[in-house]
Amino acid sequence: MAVDKILVIDDELFIRRTFEEVLRGKRYGVSSAATLAEAERLLKRDQFDVVFLDVRLPDGEGTPFLERVSKVPHPPLVIMMSGFGTVESAVECMRAGAFDYLLKPFCISQIDVLVKKAESYKQILQVNEYMAAELTGTKDLVGESEPMRRLREMLRKVSPTEATVLIQGENGTGKELVAHAIFHASSRAHAPYVRVNCAALSETLMESEFFGHEKGAFTGATERREGRFELADGGTLLLDEISEISPRLQAKLLRVLQEREFERVGGTKTIQVDVRVLATTNRDLRKSVEKGDFREDLYYRLNVFPVSVPPLRERDGDIAILATHFLGHFAKQHGRHGVSFSPDGVLALESHPWPGNVRELQNTIERAVIMSDPGMSITATVLGLAPAPADSVPKGQTPSVIKASSVPGLVPLAEIEKEHILRVLEACGDNRTRAAAVLEISIRTLRNKLHEYRLEAC
Repeated sequence: MAVDKILVIDDELFIRRTFEEVLRGKRYGVSSAATLAEAERLLKRDQFDVVFLDVRLPDGEGTPFLERVSKVPHPPLVIMMSGFGTVESAVECMRAGAFDYLLKPFCISQIDVLVKKAESYKQILQVNEYMAAELTGTKDLVGESEPMRRLREMLRKVSPTEATVLIQGENGTGKELVAHAIFHASSRAHAPYVRVNCAALSETLMESEFFGHEKGAFTGATERREGRFELADGGTLLLDEISEISPRLQAKLLRVLQEREFERVGGTKTIQVDVRVLATTNRDLRKSVEKGDFREDLYYRLNVFPVSVPPLRERDGDIAILATHFLGHFAKQHGRHGVSFSPDGVLALESHPWPGNVRELQNTIERAVIMSDPGMSITATVLGLAPAPADSVPKGQTPSVIKASSVPGLVPLAEIEKEHILRVLEACGDNRTRAAAVLEISIRTLRNKLHEYRLEAC
């Protein structure tokens, strides 16, 4: 809930009582004041999300008060009210920072419409503020191997549903990208998408991150703060590395998943949310359950639809595709136009075991791009990788090439080019369009090369 507390400032008792009755019936916290002085005292004592402010009050005009309120660090949304409304008055209030303008007399439905409008606006602001602090990067699921095709098929089926998804995989395999792909293909794609890294927070901070806190709930809580569940209301919440949360917090999380409601830290008001939950883990949660480290009931609540992300060592043929993808991305980002991989660089990439999975590959390519000059060929040395051993060269090379490939300069360039083109074509499942894109050549050039190798007619 983006709007929690509302302040009504009006000298008419009937109007204040009407607001209190309507809004409290909808579970909002409501305070009221008949004068600006009384409103000042309330604002110093508490934090409000929305203020309904009369233009004319016994101790002054509402517009100067609006200007002062709009300059505080976390200003409420102010809706001006007037029984003597004119176009000029409305324009003046909006310029002073008013969120909206309400003419008297008004009906109860107008109050409800304005509060819902304020809720939507505040949620957008909060989510944008959160997203601005998040690191951005590529969001593509790249790869054409059989494990990746199976993964895409599973995502195609589960993404449009409301099912909770547990995404499992080793570190660096791209679990967050899988979660983002699910969100992007879901019916909530235009709603908030919020992530919380459970491995990066202490238990106390994690509870506040999940559920938010009230002002004064603990040392340093100088103002009320909404948690990630509230920010994600109507959208999707990613619980990254869910296995790292404590047993006490697991119980609270289970209640939210079951009942879709919670209380902020230090608060008593029950907040209801509509959130689709995605969770990731690099551990075998079933074994954690057996050891007593993870609640069995929470495991089954999360494991509605399990998804396993394959490690890079099982994605035969994807290394060259991923490397080319990262090369293009980082060359553009760092201004290293025209860089490419040398043949020995490609062989080194394909023979490396990649214990850090896709993340290690990505970091290796970025570092190599930064170390290169525009137009330069990236070798195994620049990549910081050992040259490929003879017995690790992909199937299809002749024995002489396998032997010579470990000694740069003994193989004719045309032969190296041929082996590289055939290897990329095989990795792309003989899809010429995709292979040409990976090789950064035209379809016509690729066709001519294949004809030259007598693998097919023109």
